[in-house]
Parts: sequence; structure tokens; C-alpha cells
Amino acid sequence: MASHAHLAKMLAQPHLLSARSRAPIIIPSAPFPISPAGHPPNLTFRAPLRSALPMASASAAAAAAAVPSGDGARALQPGPEEDELGRLAEVAGRAADAAGEVIRKYFRKKFEILDKEDSSPVTIADQAAEEAMVSIILGSLPTHAIYGEEKGWRCKEKSADYVWVLDPIDGTKSFITGKPLFGTLIALLHKGKPILGIIDQPVLKERWVGITGKRTTLNGEELSTRSCTKISQAYLYTTSPHLFNKDAEEAFARVRSKVKVPLYGCDCYAYALLASGFVDLVIESGLKPYDFLALIPVIEGAGGIITDWKGHQLYWEASPDSQPQAFNVVAAGDKQVHQQALDLLRWQ
Repeated sequence: MASHAHLAKMLAQPHLLSARSRAPIIIPSAPFPISPAGHPPNLTFRAPLRSALPMASASAAAAAAAVPSGDGARALQPGPEEDELGRLAEVAGRAADAAGEVIRKYFRKKFEILDKEDSSPVTIADQAAEEAMVSIILGSLPTHAIYGEEKGWRCKEKSADYVWVLDPIDGTKSFITGKPLFGTLIALLHKGKPILGIIDQPVLKERWVGITGKRTTLNGEELSTRSCTKISQAYLYTTSPHLFNKDAEEAFARVRSKVKVPLYGCDCYAYALLASGFVDLVIESGLKPYDFLALIPVIEGAGGIITDWKGHQLYWEASPDSQPQAFNVVAAGDKQVHQQALDLLRWQ
């Protein structure tokens, strides 16, 4: 039998597998030391990994509400067994494969670009990639529900214990301008709790996989955020401050003025770089649930922290009646720099 590490690598590099050879994986739960090789000097890497506290579901009445973070802030609920998580991860990997095949066909090609009601762009690639993922998920797990950015809720029932939240192309503007820093986001919620997240960059063939209670991997290799205890030494990403409203832009500017280097334009890829230990902070305003739910297991599984601008855990309950309202999100590789960013944001 293949080792756990070998199976994890196979899932994260699906092009190495035939459809028949793919099998459920069990990712090792014990953290291993991470080599700092290839990372910038004068930065300390964590080993062992800080344990990432899993989140549990809030009540239906608290749908879309943020709740305070911290140890014991949310009562833990039983989740799927490890074997079941492996099977779910295998389905998620095949869904990402299917989306990637569609997206690569359209990348840097000519196609029609439409505007949605909120003036954000959408393409045939977004729509076809979502349909490809839906086909894989419902074909394997017909009792599960899906909430996709393009088509919303898909389930015969009005609720489900398992809900997949999909963003086929997070960063459509990057996609349509030929910049390979967009990503496919796949989140799986169990009773409202994000238990699995994938950030997939199909052009670069990079896949970050986060599973609750496990170490995050990039193409099968375990990784960790880096230590950064002073905001004056932090590298900060945001997609664009022009996407912020006036109050949010002023709050962001207070943080930007204190960091070492502000950077722009990565969409979900910035969060992947944070999980890999290359970036210290990512701050965004106006993200929808399908933009951030997949990020939670990835970042927490790498030892980072992701909350809203008040320091509350991010929570959204998907249902046929759910409206994907906007959230302000801050992610950090180190709890100290996260708190310093919150102190500067001063969000009320």
C-alpha cells in the first residue's frame, strides 16, 4: 500500500493519475518540520505547526452572522470520519480537474465577456467550469447540495448537511486579461463548518488542499505560514484598494502605511502565497462567501488565521434563500501581525 504522503501527493497532482487509479486519501495529521529553503532570509518558519481550531456551525437563526473567534468561541460538532474525508477530498480533486480542463481551453483565447447585474464580468469559461464541477460532485454525491457563484443553490431539498460552495474562476478580470493568478475555489461545508478547501491554479497546475485538522498541502507537499511578529516587517496583498468603499479604503490605508511592502492584484492566489509562507497579510473588502470559504481550511491548516475586520470568525449558511452578502476579510500567517492589523483597521 502507498504511504499517506505518497497518496496526498497523488491527489494534489491529479495529472499523474488515471481516472481508475484515483483513490481516497488520508492525509497525515501529525505536522512535520518545514524546510525554510527557498524562502526569503531573516524570516523564521514555524515547526511544529500551531494547531488550527476547527469551526463548528452556528444556528440557522445566525445565518451570515460573524461570531467572536478564539479558543472555545464556538462549540465543536462531530465531523466526518477520516476515511470519509479522504473520499470527499478525492471527489473535490476530480471536480478541480474537470474545472481546470475547461478553463485551460479558454485561457488567452477570444470569447464573449458579459456583465452580471453587479457589473462584474462573467464568461463562458466561468459557466462551463461550474457545470463541470457540479456534474462530478452530484454524480458522486447526489444527496449533497451545491451553491455556485454562477447558478446559486442546487439541491432538491431546502437544506443539506453537506454543501459545496464553488467559485469556478476567482479573479475573472485576471483571467480575461491573460494573467494566471486567478484560481478555482472549492469549499465543502458540513453543517455550516468549512471542512475542506481547495485553491486550484489550473494554468500553473498548482493546488493547495486544506482539510480540517490536517496540514495544508501544495501539490502534495506540506507547508506552513511564516512568522512575522511586527507589522513593519509585513508583506501585504490586496487585489485593489479601488474595490473598497470610502470607509474601508481609509481603514486599509492605515494598515498599508505601516507595512514593509504593499502589493496588489492576486485575487485568491495571494491567500495561497500566504499559506505557503511568502506573504504575511491579505486584506480584502466586499468578498462574497464563495470567495473566502475555501480559503479557511487552507490558511488554518497552514497555521494562519483568517477573520473579518472585527476579528470574528467568518460564517455563512447556504440555503435556497441565502443571499451572498459582502464580507471584509483579513488573513495573516501570524496571530501577532493579525492583531496589529485589526488594531489599525479599527472597524466598527
